[in-house]
Amino acid sequence: MSKPKQKVLIEWSPNFAYAIGLIVTDGCLSKSGRHVEFTSKDLDQVENFLLALSIRSRITQKTRAKEKEKTYFRVQVGDVCFYRFLESIGLMQKKTLLMGEIAIPKEFFADFLRGHFDGDGYFYSYMDPRWKSSHMYYLVFTSASPDHLRWLNQCILDYYGVQGTISSSRRCGLLKYSKKKAEKLIPILYQDSECLCLKRKHLKILSGLSILRTR
Repeated sequence: MSKPKQKVLIEWSPNFAYAIGLIVTDGCLSKSGRHVEFTSKDLDQVENFLLALSIRSRITQKTRAKEKEKTYFRVQVGDVCFYRFLESIGLMQKKTLLMGEIAIPKEFFADFLRGHFDGDGYFYSYMDPRWKSSHMYYLVFTSASPDHLRWLNQCILDYYGVQGTISSSRRCGLLKYSKKKAEKLIPILYQDSECLCLKRKHLKILSGLSILRTR
């Protein structure tokens, strides 16, 4: 019996860890037991995913839920070895509500976290009317799995000494880092100026921080 062909090089690196972060948030393991799918509304995100894994795959478009227009981009990677590796580190089919810990080497956790943020995180800022010239901002990670969010919070506390606040919205759980905590965490996410990331999110963060410095 021939061995399954391996498309993805399974070797920890900043880009590889970044790709795992993207899969944890926007990817899924198919029922086939061999295909890993990645879907995003952002074409740059899908291209980053392929670049992070150093592979080529056809990018297609699809709809979601009851939508009629194909507004999402998708790639499918057929690789049994990679599929089994993802299962071995904590991923699974229908992971959204069930996911818990993911086995990420500490030295690559920041890269994984950046992928997680690019997949399902967001940054927002505003002027707080309660105080004069008070500019507030938050760095937020999201997940529908409470266990996964608690694990993420604990890892960030253990590795970087930054404590987040967990809350919930109608759709998912939120792990928030406000102002000084976010200011400490952001340079960790982008410690390498050439790191792979979703540029529009990074620029939004830089814009928010520049307002703070100006004030």
